[in-house]
Amino acid sequence: MTVMLAKVYENQAPRGWWLSEKLDGVRAIWNGRTLVSKTGKVFHAPDWFVAELPTDTILDGELWEGRGMFQQTVGKVRSLNADWTGIKYMVFDVMAEDVYETRKSVLEKLTMPGHCRVLEQTRCKSEDHLYDFEEDVLESGGEGVMLRKRGSLYEHGLSFNLLKMKNYQDDEAVVTGYTKGKGKHAGRIGALIVSYMGKVFNIGTGISDNMRRVPPKIGSVVTFSFFGLTTAGVPRHASFITVRDYE
Repeated sequence: MTVMLAKVYENQAPRGWWLSEKLDGVRAIWNGRTLVSKTGKVFHAPDWFVAELPTDTILDGELWEGRGMFQQTVGKVRSLNADWTGIKYMVFDVMAEDVYETRKSVLEKLTMPGHCRVLEQTRCKSEDHLYDFEEDVLESGGEGVMLRKRGSLYEHGLSFNLLKMKNYQDDEAVVTGYTKGKGKHAGRIGALIVSYMGKVFNIGTGISDNMRRVPPKIGSVVTFSFFGLTTAGVPRHASFITVRDYE
């Protein structure tokens, strides 16, 4: 099941688009029977978490515990028998062959348990409104804004009908090795050596002490954030986010 994926906002005229906070959660599809990742991996949600979800509607959303709680959320959803207390299923779309406003109406009429919520959408009035909305999200600790085109269909794969706007980028790289830690990190790794878009570089920021002791295996795919590329094509200020083993 291929989900709709966002392209990067590049100053398209935003008036009339639907705006929502970009959540730092784990993408999850409710297929009427179980929650799965965007690649089809089953999330072992507790029975109580999915008991009252609709059986005749495919939902698209994120498992989200709150701003800045991404690592904790990932730790729970990729584990068996984890305590999902505190996790919310923030639903933002329905997989159906209708325009977005019709899908949104269907979504808002569904009866769902309290931990499953419909993500609020705001109609954009102007470019200034978009940037004010983004500023409010960032000041509240959020990571960015999603834009959905008015009257658009649900497209499977990358779509210009769904855009993401944030101050940094994130992507995936492959671990190819490690550097040795020094000083307080002696005896552990200092950084991950990764390969990305034909470039090899180090990621040393954002790695926990526990991960420095037991780093991701060589060949693992990791997600990292960065602020554009250098003239040599290397990500600027790369920071580790997570191992991509939950999808």
